[in-house]
Amino acid sequence: MKNKVIRVRKSRLEDQGKEKDLEGTTPAERIAMVHVLTKNAWAFKGIDIDKQRLQRHIVRVRRPGS
Repeated sequence: MKNKVIRVRKSRLEDQGKEKDLEGTTPAERIAMVHVLTKNAWAFKGIDIDKQRLQRHIVRVRRPGS
């Protein structure tokens, strides 16, 4: 397994919105960043979310008059 270098920055609440490093990113890129963090958080808890998929076998039966 190859080690990745992950940079972490601590910021104060009053500095929120003044970040220059996210100015040129699209919403899709920002979501992709959060997705990686979310997967890491679930992995830390021991849950592999890559194997979990939407349940497509659930159906709803609608009968006439109900």
